[in-house]
Amino acid sequence: MSTKSAGTLYTIGAYLLWGVFPLYFIALDPTGPFEVVAWRLLLTLVFCALLLSVTRGWQRLRVIWRQPRLLALTALAGLLIYINWQVFVIATMGGAVVETSLGYFINPIFTVLLGVLVLHERIRAAQWVAIGIAGIAVGVIIVAHGTFPWIALSLTASFGLYGLVKKKIGPQVDAASGLTLESFWMIPVAIVILVFVAQDGRGITMGAISPLHTVLLSCAGIATAVPLLLFAAGTRRVDLSLVGMIQFITPIMQFLLGWAVLGEPMPPERWIGFVLVWLAIVVFVGDLLVQKARGRHEEPAEPAELV
Repeated sequence: MSTKSAGTLYTIGAYLLWGVFPLYFIALDPTGPFEVVAWRLLLTLVFCALLLSVTRGWQRLRVIWRQPRLLALTALAGLLIYINWQVFVIATMGGAVVETSLGYFINPIFTVLLGVLVLHERIRAAQWVAIGIAGIAVGVIIVAHGTFPWIALSLTASFGLYGLVKKKIGPQVDAASGLTLESFWMIPVAIVILVFVAQDGRGITMGAISPLHTVLLSCAGIATAVPLLLFAAGTRRVDLSLVGMIQFITPIMQFLLGWAVLGEPMPPERWIGFVLVWLAIVVFVGDLLVQKARGRHEEPAEPAELV
């Protein structure tokens, strides 16, 4: 298998796993969303520590540990990904899977906007059109549907900013070390959550519901780390333009799960908002395809191999 084919399969695998995440978290009921994320943080750290031991990656972590700037950035990344995880699990377990899909539909367009505002990147006219249509879609949902899509916008903002921080970190921090540090910085948050949950009426549910529930909850670290590592392995092997198109697998799956499988309501005003978002995505992906084709035509022909 070629490097590009392997990278494409890794990336698709990551987005497919993220697409079925709502079913996994729903299966963890009656555990509350805050306890779920607390175990997710702790068990992700455990999984990453085992992974670093197997791959002999502790030396890479020690190098990063001696660089205060990188440590600060990984701490910020950890906070942002915690916010993203917490909002996503609250929404999923609270019957708002459709709105999570809206957040991840908008995220690529928001990422482009961040590049303009923060990194002072120049974007093409079609990308501005996509940003404008996405903005109108959010406005329609707020005005016509009468609700502020705080879940979708929180997911968009937290994951978009997380991506920006990871871009600042760059290749100096490998995927396993980065996820280890991000989880490590959030351990105090996880401990505080579990203390409050223990004092709640229901208490901590780990090991208290059923053997199957305990196994599922114990897999939170693996379920978190595997798609992230697949994603990291995939994006190193394929063009970002291809990743930009593949990433819509996740919100499409989440939308179909929420609407068709879980039966979440989709009144006409909400459909209008989603159709506008999809139109923005068509413009966005169409521009990517045009630029990719144009770049291919402009590339010099490669010399033929000698047989």
